Amino acid sequence: MGIAAALSVAGALGLVGCSTVRDDLGTTNSPCYIALPAAASAVHQRGHLDGVRLRSVRSLAGDPLLDAAALGAPNPATDHVCLVAYSGSFDAESVDRPFGASAGREAIVVLTYPDNKLLGTVLTSKPGDHFGHPHLG
Repeated sequence: MGIAAALSVAGALGLVGCSTVRDDLGTTNSPCYIALPAAASAVHQRGHLDGVRLRSVRSLAGDPLLDAAALGAPNPATDHVCLVAYSGSFDAESVDRPFGASAGREAIVVLTYPDNKLLGTVLTSKPGDHFGHPHLG
C-alpha cells in the first residue's frame, strides 16, 4: 500500500508540473509585448502588426536607420530596445518621431526597454528581415 500511495503522489505531482501556468510566450521577445500600446500610439493605430523583437542596441549597428533611431534619440541611455513593426502606408506626418524615408510601406517603432519610451519610428519602403520567421529545411 505504501508503494501505491507513493506512486499516486508522484503521478499527481507530475501532472501539476505539466499544467503550470506560463506568464510569457516562451520567446526572448515576450517582454516587448507590453510595448504594443506605446507602439500603436506612435503609428496612430494604423497598419498591420508584423512582429515584435527585443534587441540589444549593439546588435543594431548593422542597420543604420535602426541604429540612428536607437542612439540618436533624446534619451539613448539604454542597452536594449523593443522593435515593433507595422506594414501599411505611412508617411512622416502620420507617425511620431519619424526616421528614414519620408514615406514607406513599413514602420518600425523603436522603444526603450523596459520602460517603453519612444525613441523613433523608422519608415522604409522595403521590409527588412528583422521580423521574418526562420524556416528549417
